Amino acid sequence: REFAVLLNSTGRMDRPSLGLAICLGDRDASLKEANQILEDYRKSINQYLCWVKEKPERMKEFENIYVIYGDSFINEKIIGTISSILVSSLQNLEKPLIAYATVEEENTAKFSARTTGLALHKGINLGKIMQVASEKFEGKGGGHNIAAGAQVPIDQIENFINLVNDLAGKQLSGEEIESQNNT
Repeated sequence: REFAVLLNSTGRMDRPSLGLAICLGDRDASLKEANQILEDYRKSINQYLCWVKEKPERMKEFENIYVIYGDSFINEKIIGTISSILVSSLQNLEKPLIAYATVEEENTAKFSARTTGLALHKGINLGKIMQVASEKFEGKGGGHNIAAGAQVPIDQIENFINLVNDLAGKQLSGEEIESQNNT
């Protein structure tokens, strides 16, 4: 398990070739460097978690969801990890958590959504929510019922969040939501 975390950290910290070198057998300099990257990765996660918790307005509770406003501070490659860690600490575990980070050079916001078994039992399917909501704003999205993601244009962030909140409410009330593409 620790080896998988080590390899994952090299990709998340923009050093995928280092992970590949280790997989191909380089256990000397590459492994030492990767261990340092893993340490930096863990420090980054801790820094982001502290950043979210230090100001309450960075996580907002809506009627049916929680939203973390990562903007350009949280690395878009780590936003999913942050969502996964924080979802179990929410005050209301029936509400999904969505978090986003902006990718300025692509003019997009990358969203990561996570939820709990309790929300699944209540009818939440994040893959469907993210797919349907992203299609509405010429983005792309999808995933699993418990974990999903999406990318939408930066100028549609608030509209996307509001639609995700509405779609989650529909699912929680037992209503089916449909994709525009019927996929």
